[in-house]
Amino acid sequence: MDYRVVLLIAASAITLFPGSAGAQEGDVTAGAAVFKKCATCHIADSDTNKVGPSLNGLFGRKAGTHPNFAYSAGMKAAGDGGLVWDEATLRDYLHNPKAKVKGTKMAFVGLKDDQEITDLIAYLKQYSK
Repeated sequence: MDYRVVLLIAASAITLFPGSAGAQEGDVTAGAAVFKKCATCHIADSDTNKVGPSLNGLFGRKAGTHPNFAYSAGMKAAGDGGLVWDEATLRDYLHNPKAKVKGTKMAFVGLKDDQEITDLIAYLKQYSK
């Protein structure tokens, strides 16, 4: 097959299905609804710690380092080992917190729905600018 035909087919697919070519986009409004599961322990729109650390400015932060929060030894060790919160690491953590960070104090069992995680990440990203 001529490479120009392949390029034309690929360009058509991207035009017809723009979301299929890249990463899935999250819905901030849906993410706000998902965040209600987290809001008992966390806050995102201010830099205030609750039972859990503030998630304001989370992306790019080394795990276990938000000021004035008493992290578990496991979370501190994860940060010391290089865990920095980005979309990929947060996605893994949200699927199964205790598997991603051994010894975390977070009691939440995780989110199983990938779309909920994608929406929650979109919601949290607006507070990490």
